[in-house]
Amino acid sequence: MSDFIEQARQAANAMRDVFPATPLLLNAHLSERYGCEVWLKREDLSPVRSYKLRGAFNAMRKQPDAPVFVCASAGNHAQGVAFMCRHFGKRGVIFMPVTTPQQKIQKTQMFGGQNIEIQLTGDYFDDTLHAAQTYCAETGGHFLSPFDDEDVIEGQASVAVEVEEQMGGKPDHLILPVGGGGLSSGVLSYFGADVQYTFVEPAGGACLRAALQLGRPVKLDHVNTFADGAAVGQIGERTFARLKDVGLANALAVPEDRLCVTMLEMLNVEGIVLEPAGALAIDALQDLGHSIRGRKVVCVTSGGNFDFERLPEVKERAQRYQGLKKYFILRMPQRPGALKEFLNFLGPEDDIARFEYLKKSARNFGSVLIGIETKDASNFDAFLAKLKVAGFTYTDITENETLAQFVI
Repeated sequence: MSDFIEQARQAANAMRDVFPATPLLLNAHLSERYGCEVWLKREDLSPVRSYKLRGAFNAMRKQPDAPVFVCASAGNHAQGVAFMCRHFGKRGVIFMPVTTPQQKIQKTQMFGGQNIEIQLTGDYFDDTLHAAQTYCAETGGHFLSPFDDEDVIEGQASVAVEVEEQMGGKPDHLILPVGGGGLSSGVLSYFGADVQYTFVEPAGGACLRAALQLGRPVKLDHVNTFADGAAVGQIGERTFARLKDVGLANALAVPEDRLCVTMLEMLNVEGIVLEPAGALAIDALQDLGHSIRGRKVVCVTSGGNFDFERLPEVKERAQRYQGLKKYFILRMPQRPGALKEFLNFLGPEDDIARFEYLKKSARNFGSVLIGIETKDASNFDAFLAKLKVAGFTYTDITENETLAQFVI
């Protein structure tokens, strides 16, 4: 691995002609909470607000004769490739799903300018990837994988090079988000066994854990795309070859709704804007307990490309995870005063966030969809006890994902 370490250092040095090292900042708020030094490696402050331009830079500098660079991505990888196409003066063709939000398309075009062409193909990423690879085969283009490429892995390892330089040595514990494994395998290969690691995935895309359990990369049956920067259906072959011995105990899967709590806290308390994948490492701190007490811990905040149109969804998910917001389908007696009686059950900290009442004249009861917010999750105990005593029948649909998609 000594050759890899030297190559990663050379890559990091070469990057200084393009962009400065991202900051490594001690966070007092998190350090006090967890009784250790929590340092944030702020990849969300790179020129494209993620670490992805590192791998793109390194892969492209090693292929100076490639006529065209091609990638398939709807997010950070596309922006990193676009940025580097403009820097190197190279032509790039970026394939994106037809369903890609316009904001992401515009940002990618802004970074690449006239050096790139965006092709919208396929409703799903697998279709987009196939189209990109077919294009490469037909034109002789160089395909830039977002993670499963040795040059990309080496480029992402520049994060570790900078951490070592900025700390004056190695941290005690590194917390890394995992999608396809490019960043995590690169950092692991650089620091080796001298550092304790925690690898964090979104629960709806835990492809590393699945691979560790079977001893080989495996395609997940379903992927929750909420944390889209790390929602990968199968870890890379090359990346897993470097990660296969990390141990299942060091690979965590965190709930997407809990990520939302962390995102809101970092925004409201620290003024740090993180995308869901970018919050993975910080979110995992709460799972590590006494194992990090008194230690130097580095969390890599991998990205900050957050569309603020998603903020209401993030708040909604956070409230539901904390038990501060619930949805019920209530059978309301169709008699005068029934609604007023029901409203009197609410406490001073309860607020109705959603109310839909379908009255049917031929029935004795009507169905009500009601959403309630409160300031303390225990307030729901008193509220539901009053409903029971009064004989109101209800169904809690807060955790019913199928039903929630249609009515919430």
